[in-house]
Amino acid sequence: MKVLPFKIPKPQDEALVYQIDREQVFYDQLHQHGEIQISYVEKGAGSLIVGDSINEYKAGDILVIGSFVPHVFRSDTRIKEESLMHTLFFDQDSFGKGFFQLADLSSIQQFFKKAEFGMRVTSRQGNIIPLFLALHEQDKVEQIASLLLIINQINKSKTAPLSAFVYRKSFTDDEGKRMSKVYDYAMEHYREPITLDEIAEKANMTKNAFCRYFKKRTNKTFFQFLIEIRIENACKLLLKNPELSIASISEQCGFNNIANFNRKFKEFKHCTPTQYRHQF
Repeated sequence: MKVLPFKIPKPQDEALVYQIDREQVFYDQLHQHGEIQISYVEKGAGSLIVGDSINEYKAGDILVIGSFVPHVFRSDTRIKEESLMHTLFFDQDSFGKGFFQLADLSSIQQFFKKAEFGMRVTSRQGNIIPLFLALHEQDKVEQIASLLLIINQINKSKTAPLSAFVYRKSFTDDEGKRMSKVYDYAMEHYREPITLDEIAEKANMTKNAFCRYFKKRTNKTFFQFLIEIRIENACKLLLKNPELSIASISEQCGFNNIANFNRKFKEFKHCTPTQYRHQF
């Protein structure tokens, strides 16, 4: 499946696409595609932006990303091991218009509803992962059968949403490139002070126009989004670097004082940084 800056075209003669990504880092440009994506991360870890939210992904995760939901995987480059992900791409009309609306398949309608915001599977992984690992040895008919089994297992599983808001219009390539520039800059420079002038210039817009543009497409301000990036990176440091003090982590993640860091951390994670560190 060829990846374009913001759209992934599925070959017309393929109802289902099975793709293995084996790279040092996953494709790291913000993009969207009409197909629903179900991915099993066999190796690798990093950050995942879906819709309006930033999440973490790690080995063992099973992730579902809905049709035309903007998303980007940002691999943790400090991990030397290669990243490996198995993915199935399909849409609701892949096997004929109305196929998934058949009465026999009515029990899986909830899967498609939850897929609209993206989701992470939090149970039954032991039932789903073997189905993914068998895909590379299967012919197309067997892969389609496996897809239905995977959807059925996910539908029975506990899941957690990956986003709370999804912009319902398909982004143009120009919009996609603009948002990608903004996301990339925020994720590369979150440790530094970022001004509205600076980020609006990256988007090639006036400050007022940029604020309206970003809020309309993410349902939050740019600075709310930036704080989320800082908090998610603080979570990584809290767990992976127990020798670092809370004050040091606060500074490394772009907060200008520890009181503000503690307040924002509790707002997003519903616990203090110290409590978060001791939970795991």
